[in-house]
Amino acid sequence: MSSADPVFTEKTTAAEVAEAFAEQVKGKTVLITGTSVKGLGFATARALAKNAGLVIITGRNPTKLKESKDALKAEFPQANIRPLALDLASRASVRKAAAEVNAYAEPLHILINNAIAPMGPFTLDEDNLEVQFSLDHVNPFLFTKLLTPKLLASSTPAFTPRVLFISSMGHAMIPGLDWDHLVHPDAAKHDPVGAYCQSKLANVLAAKELTRRSKGRIQSFSLHPGTIATGEDPTTVASLMEKGIYTAEGKPNLEVAKWKTRDEGGATIVAAAIDPRIEGKGGAYLVDSVIAGDDQVSPFALEPANAKKLWDLTEELLGEKFTFE
Repeated sequence: MSSADPVFTEKTTAAEVAEAFAEQVKGKTVLITGTSVKGLGFATARALAKNAGLVIITGRNPTKLKESKDALKAEFPQANIRPLALDLASRASVRKAAAEVNAYAEPLHILINNAIAPMGPFTLDEDNLEVQFSLDHVNPFLFTKLLTPKLLASSTPAFTPRVLFISSMGHAMIPGLDWDHLVHPDAAKHDPVGAYCQSKLANVLAAKELTRRSKGRIQSFSLHPGTIATGEDPTTVASLMEKGIYTAEGKPNLEVAKWKTRDEGGATIVAAAIDPRIEGKGGAYLVDSVIAGDDQVSPFALEPANAKKLWDLTEELLGEKFTFE
């Protein structure tokens, strides 16, 4: 693959994208949330570890976090891998983790919000929000807010910091956000896959509004990594079986989607993080490692007023403003 103008397809792997833009990631600090060894975040970390200056991996389970670090170091002994305890279901944990990162001597160049809540029964978190919306949108929004000064400080004439929100094609499978349900969650209205789609739509809107409000000083992207079977959470598998996305045997249903491997899914994440050709196009949504056409984006997400409304609502839920100083 030529690094001059590589061509990516749905079969491109994360390692191929990282290799094509090895110069772009050299010396960079990348933070990836949700990096258990069977997940997309790990595939992303693995692709970037070879050339990045520092890869910060996160998790709420210390044993799994160590397992991820050990696996990365075994493959790339020279890689600089730093584990960070982070439970995105807890705002206190988010604040503690952000404070730790802000105290690092190294700059922070790229933040990849990848962690995801299980798709399961109606559950409220400690802040009385539906847990998928909270863990997939509200608390990553808070984490990003707390790290924004450090991200902005990494900016140079040749480099603009990037923030990614890992979304899904599912964001376009609903008509829009149910504003009232987000603020006042109702068990009677809960559908696990529908809640997932709501949070993924929020991710697309957040990337657009973060780019706009920062006046492009942060380039933020959302993306669909592909339909990928990580298969490690039983509640998610059960919810997907109910919708026919998984078969009755709990296996990916090959008739409803084109499935990707984790390494193929990680390709679009790596492209959004380091491809220099999308510089200045913050707010865009990527599919198969390239910017997608508007026909692949929810009409609701294309309306700027919705992005502004979600941002304002999220600030209200958190009780604090997001500033760019």
